[in-house]
Amino acid sequence: MASRTLASGALVATFAVLTLWGNSACEKGSVTPMGIPPETVADYLHAVIESDRTFYTIHVVERLQNRGTLVASEDWRASNTLPLPAQFLMESSDLAAKTGAKVRYRLMGLWPINKQNGPATELEHKGLEEVQMHPERPYTTTITSGQEQLFEAVYADRAVTQACIGCHNAHPNSPKRDFKINDVMGGIVITIPLRH
Repeated sequence: MASRTLASGALVATFAVLTLWGNSACEKGSVTPMGIPPETVADYLHAVIESDRTFYTIHVVERLQNRGTLVASEDWRASNTLPLPAQFLMESSDLAAKTGAKVRYRLMGLWPINKQNGPATELEHKGLEEVQMHPERPYTTTITSGQEQLFEAVYADRAVTQACIGCHNAHPNSPKRDFKINDVMGGIVITIPLRH
């Protein structure tokens, strides 16, 4: 229930930002639209995505696991457990995509447990390297996909709890096992379509 509520909150915030961005105003007597720059939209989205996942990680997963009440696991659907924080983000992204919004977001890393969570392009790989060296700022670029221009931003994804570290350091498929609190474990990539 908590994950559905948080995912719904993320969707509402995403729609609000996209509505503001899409319904840009024009100055009186001007034909130039004054919209929100894509960097700002990406920052807004990242703030919502990251705060929802951090809240879920600390106040749901870690709290219930520490109490011994319920655990998070990879096979959460079959085992009636909680989704891992990475799965929570992936599920909320899938829900957002089903609404018709063309904004996409996902976790990725240079050392992914699941190979599908590695960088899909050279630009994503470069973005991960950049946020590894400079986690305080996102790596941004504009790309063309077919006839569509896309703005892409990669934000550092840090280890916020012992649950994050424990999962990555102990997982048999993990290529890196020495993460510490606040280490950059990978990145959150947000992709936003740009209008021509």
